[in-house]
Amino acid sequence: MRNEMVQSDITVIGGGLAGVCAAVAAARLGRKVALVTNRPVLGGNSSSEVRVWVCGATAHGTNRYARETGIMGEMFVENQFRNPDGNPYLWDLVVLETVKAEPNIRLFLNTDVHEVEADGGEDNRTIRSATGWMMGSERRIRFESSYFLDCTGDGLIGFLAGARFRLGREAAHEFGEAWAPEAADDITLGSTLLFYTKDAGRPVKFVPPSFAKDITKTPIPLKRVIRSGDSGCHYWWIEWGGELDTVHDNERIRDELSSVIYGIWDYIKNSGRFEADNMTLEWVGSIPGKREYRRFVGDYVLNQNDIIGQSPFEDRVAFGGWSIDLHPPQGMYATESGSKHMYADGIYHIPYRSLYSANVANLLFAGRDVSATHVAFGTTRVMATCAVMGEAAGTAAALCAEIGLSPRGLYERERVLLQQTLLKQDASIIGLANEDAGDLSLRAASVTASSVRGRIAVEESACAYPLLHDAGILFPVDPSFDGLELLVDAAAATKLTVELWDTGLPENYVPHSLVAGVEVEVPAGEGQWVKAPLGWEPAGARNAFIVVRRNEQVSLRQSDTPFTGVLSFERGAAAHAVAELEDHDASQPIVDWSMKKLVRRPFCFRVLSVTEAYAPGKAAGGYRRPFGGPNMWVSEPLAGGADGEQWLELRWESPVPASEIILTWNDDVNEDLINLHHHRTPFEVIPELAKRYRVEARIGGAWQVVAQADDNRRRTNRLRLQSPVAADAIRIVVEETNGAPCAELVEVRVYGE
Repeated sequence: MRNEMVQSDITVIGGGLAGVCAAVAAARLGRKVALVTNRPVLGGNSSSEVRVWVCGATAHGTNRYARETGIMGEMFVENQFRNPDGNPYLWDLVVLETVKAEPNIRLFLNTDVHEVEADGGEDNRTIRSATGWMMGSERRIRFESSYFLDCTGDGLIGFLAGARFRLGREAAHEFGEAWAPEAADDITLGSTLLFYTKDAGRPVKFVPPSFAKDITKTPIPLKRVIRSGDSGCHYWWIEWGGELDTVHDNERIRDELSSVIYGIWDYIKNSGRFEADNMTLEWVGSIPGKREYRRFVGDYVLNQNDIIGQSPFEDRVAFGGWSIDLHPPQGMYATESGSKHMYADGIYHIPYRSLYSANVANLLFAGRDVSATHVAFGTTRVMATCAVMGEAAGTAAALCAEIGLSPRGLYERERVLLQQTLLKQDASIIGLANEDAGDLSLRAASVTASSVRGRIAVEESACAYPLLHDAGILFPVDPSFDGLELLVDAAAATKLTVELWDTGLPENYVPHSLVAGVEVEVPAGEGQWVKAPLGWEPAGARNAFIVVRRNEQVSLRQSDTPFTGVLSFERGAAAHAVAELEDHDASQPIVDWSMKKLVRRPFCFRVLSVTEAYAPGKAAGGYRRPFGGPNMWVSEPLAGGADGEQWLELRWESPVPASEIILTWNDDVNEDLINLHHHRTPFEVIPELAKRYRVEARIGGAWQVVAQADDNRRRTNRLRLQSPVAADAIRIVVEETNGAPCAELVEVRVYGE
């Protein structure tokens, strides 16, 4: 046996997506990081060992403009390109390469940490070391660092260190949560095993093992959806153990889940109810995907009211958007729906105070074990949300190490620095503007462009959309608008009711309060533009939500060309795909107004006044994500040839030193991506991303090319110049996109040494 010691600035224990993003975030900020996990692959529940879809704030397209950015966003976009078929092993590689690209990370796979040395009193403990056994290598490794991150999911490290935690469900009165039980208990969400099937192209028999469960003697066939063509996360409901201890009873839970999987497959193959002669099992999981165990107590406990109320915490460092998604304690044997869901009207915010321990001075955490009630945990637990919390916690740990503060001290003294650092890294925060004093773009005397999209108009019709349901159109209003026109067909002369609604919060995309409404005369005829004289001059940049009330005599015209900043909706038309299995309250606005069938296929309309929503200045300072508008510069369409180039230019009154330029391109965060592809997009690279571009600097009165890209497919490009330059102007010239007609730049930042 070998005894070793590893010293680093930060030790991250747990190699799921929370731990990966925490380690990468800290390493990119110059800290030495040890990333330790007890599995042979990274990715946790998303890995090829368990194969859970990486879900997050988009909630399978229910939320708008909600896909995560930062490190999680990078992996989503890279996987989209490398792994269009959703191969679990290729997803493993995407995650592994994200870690291996960072020279400041030392990765320890197959290393089970089960000893923690901590000292101090109950209310003020400090971790000194954590020790693990590297399986298969006979190496006992002691990890020492100033800061530790528990990203284990089960919360083992913090538990061994004496960190306060919660387990089970809080009573309703403690936080005033409507979905909490009257009395506290130790019920948790259960664990799940998944399986894959495939068509063998020939008849395949199945002889069930002796331990296979006869599911006809259970409620499963009556209360759960079983189809021969489904596999993977379609069977998320194979869940059990919520009434047990999901850690200490893990083996018992696995055996029960395994017996049910083989029982389901026996039912599919041998009951005669399914066309499954040629189907065979391709893979069966052996590691239960845990949903819930310990939740640590931080300086703030996130609760249901924060989620539904979308509390705008002053220390917000991440966001989520998955529904509060709770399952019955009996899991797959329950006679009730497999899950019930409650949504906010949009994304919700996560405070930094929920990511560090209230009583262990150098412990942060991210993932399933953050400081939240059981009800709030029903949404924070999904992996993409765990990942963005990981990036926030890792960034915080790096700043603590640099400045010499405790995690609580960072909150008390430098939370703005934490937020601005996260924004610079393109992390997932909404509603905070760039205020980085080091960003020279904020000092530019002018920001101009070759052209600007000043007109909001979708005019190319592809098909008719019968107005059998209320329809919605969302577009930015900046600073105002004087009415709009709709392209419609009318089978007979009729009247059409059109309403203008505010969306409430700038991060929301549902009708909230009525601003105005009109009734429009529509003569019989096809392809006619009908004017709706609605005007609005809000106090600041906002989104307008136009509601067109149902009229069976009318069809709207629909385009197959997307328009950045514009979304279309239908009301009550999109029944949930698994309504038999999931309880989604259709009266919730975000469920009631669905865009899923209309993504990138907007209704045809045109705004009758010019807009400043896509002005060049939007790309220098301001917000990095949609918030009351798209928040980016968008050019007029690029033409063919060299004359078709579009550019954005920053000028200063005197030369500034530039050594790094950070460009953030539009990668359409409304597009729902997922690691194992329960759905496919028609493209492998987001079309709006710039493909070929160059960066020019005006030095001594002459323009020089200082950086360029020929095949970009990433949202954020960090361009370190070979040598610093003193320039009084910098120009980003877009030569070609990945398929979109316009240049679309979210942000440019310029830094000196």
